[in-house]
Amino acid sequence: MATGREIAQLCGVSVATVSRVFNQPETVNEETRERVLRVAKELDYRPNESARALSTKQSTMIGLVWDTDHRRPGWRHPYLQDLLIGLKSALSAHGYHLLMLATSGDSREVGASLADPVGYVNMTRRHHLGGLVLIDSGSDAAAFEAFAQSGFPCVALDVAVDGPRATYVTSDNEGGARSAVQHLVGLGHSRIATITGPPGNQPSEARVSGYRKALREAGVEPRDDYVVAGDFYRASGTAALQRLLALDEPPTAVFAASDEMAVGALLGARAAGLRVPQDLALVGFDDIEIASVVDPALTTVAQDKPGFGVAAAKTIMAMITGAGREEPVVLPTQLVVRDSCGAR
Repeated sequence: MATGREIAQLCGVSVATVSRVFNQPETVNEETRERVLRVAKELDYRPNESARALSTKQSTMIGLVWDTDHRRPGWRHPYLQDLLIGLKSALSAHGYHLLMLATSGDSREVGASLADPVGYVNMTRRHHLGGLVLIDSGSDAAAFEAFAQSGFPCVALDVAVDGPRATYVTSDNEGGARSAVQHLVGLGHSRIATITGPPGNQPSEARVSGYRKALREAGVEPRDDYVVAGDFYRASGTAALQRLLALDEPPTAVFAASDEMAVGALLGARAAGLRVPQDLALVGFDDIEIASVVDPALTTVAQDKPGFGVAAAKTIMAMITGAGREEPVVLPTQLVVRDSCGAR
């Protein structure tokens, strides 16, 4: 790949002029600008992002902080994969780049550790990053607080951070859960259980809150034994349903806080000889691809997964350029009614 100096020699201009074409194009006359851009395209020239950030005082590199410890299953969740596609596509469309910042809770491994958030914030500055997108892995509360208070532009996904230049993007988790339970109540169910996400996870807690509110609004007092914790993954849905079916008065309907857990519950119901929806109604959350292809297809609360990533991208870009306020973004959810409840 060509260098800026080679482009300057071929165009008969200075290296500084080449730099201005890419960093301050309005200061270069149109003829020269077009000549430099044409030669740069022919030679596949790309300006050095770190140098560009130093000259313009505005970086186009966005860091993605997500614990990549192989013992965590987050990378495999289809909801997060769709979200990342939306995030990367929106950033790329506006000339921004996404840099994965690998972290590890094991100090013996190579890479930064979220156990040392101050050092991690300093590392982001050394790389001349424009901002950070933070994805919760379940145990990063102290690190996220440090990022939020650092004054560095930060957007967290599904974590309610607050700081000088920090905000978050989330879905209407409580409202979505309420709509799911209201649908089950409307079908005549009163013995409605829920399989939750992990304790301490904010979307999980909001969905439990929505579940309880919908029951009370219907005149049904929530039962503690009908609330069983999972971890958003399939196996925990199966295990949770087994616990619910072992009760003296098992539920006739289950709201699972993720489609993965709902599919696990569906498998558990079949193993127990139950029919869905005839013997047990099921509702999930997320509307991932598997929700529409299992048999019976899952009624679920749909999140705008690519839109979630796009909203995060727009928010961090606005914070970097000073074009937007650090207000939280709450995206709507929508109940998608399919066959797993026995009604369309």
